Amino acid sequence: MASQSIETKILNRIKKSGRGAVLFASDFIRYGEKKSINKTLERMTNAGTILRIGRGIYYYPKIDKELGLGILYPTLEEVADGIAKRDKAHAVPTGLYALNRLGFSTQIPMNVVFMTDGYSRKISLLNGGTIEFKRSSPKYLAFHSQLAMLLTSAFRSLGKEHITPEIIARTKELLAKEEKQVIEQDYQLMPAWVSSIIKSLYEEE
Repeated sequence: MASQSIETKILNRIKKSGRGAVLFASDFIRYGEKKSINKTLERMTNAGTILRIGRGIYYYPKIDKELGLGILYPTLEEVADGIAKRDKAHAVPTGLYALNRLGFSTQIPMNVVFMTDGYSRKISLLNGGTIEFKRSSPKYLAFHSQLAMLLTSAFRSLGKEHITPEIIARTKELLAKEEKQVIEQDYQLMPAWVSSIIKSLYEEE
């Protein structure tokens, strides 16, 4: 009966989180002993209620019924955001993943790196991919605009000499959806060459 009680509590907690939630075994520690919780999560995984995506990391899957796609698996960023939220930290994509997020590249990497103000760590996922968190200066995470932060991260990864006309054109499209005043607050956090590019694109309007 005790295990049923634990299972009911865990299931209620999972449902309350809503579909698409990234969950951790540590989320349920108040419901019982570690061994009982792990066994309960294992049963739920075997039943298809949740997906195990890494050691101690689970996902309450979204289900696409409209198009019949079935289970919608989490993106690397959703998993990283879940980990950052648990750790009460921020995480910003870098490298190839930042380029993909912005539409600068169609390539989706299996191994991604995020800047964070939390702990440095590398997490292996069951699909073979990895998520690495690298502790960075608070300056890199103090942006008001999420777009400005992501653009700065992507431009840093590319380097000034690799900013192509196609990337400039895509950047202009993205900036058109963001208030200039919001971006302006973050100029001081960008390398001078990055802020110069963004300023010039606003001036072209």
